[in-house]
Amino acid sequence: MLIVIAEAYVPETSRAALLDAGAAMVTASRQEEGCLGYDYAWDILEPDTMRIRELWTDEAALRFHFRTPHMAAFLKALRSDPAVTTKITVYEAGNPHEIGKYAVG
Repeated sequence: MLIVIAEAYVPETSRAALLDAGAAMVTASRQEEGCLGYDYAWDILEPDTMRIRELWTDEAALRFHFRTPHMAAFLKALRSDPAVTTKITVYEAGNPHEIGKYAVG
């Protein structure tokens, strides 16, 4: 499984345009084959920071995602404002399991 964690700095003046583009992106991405989870959230302590979490079955699914029309539309919206910056990291996960064994003291 691939885990994509992204952060976008989005000033308040840019937020409205990205909300519409982001909603369309999430809706379409969740329908893609190989998508195990896809969501955006605004940071409570850093209101100009949008956090993005994506879960993909494998590299092929993620590569397909980057070639979709909704990705192109979202990137266009994201890049239309030079004040918006992003950082994206991809992690490969091997043995996923519930938190239980870590939370038990």
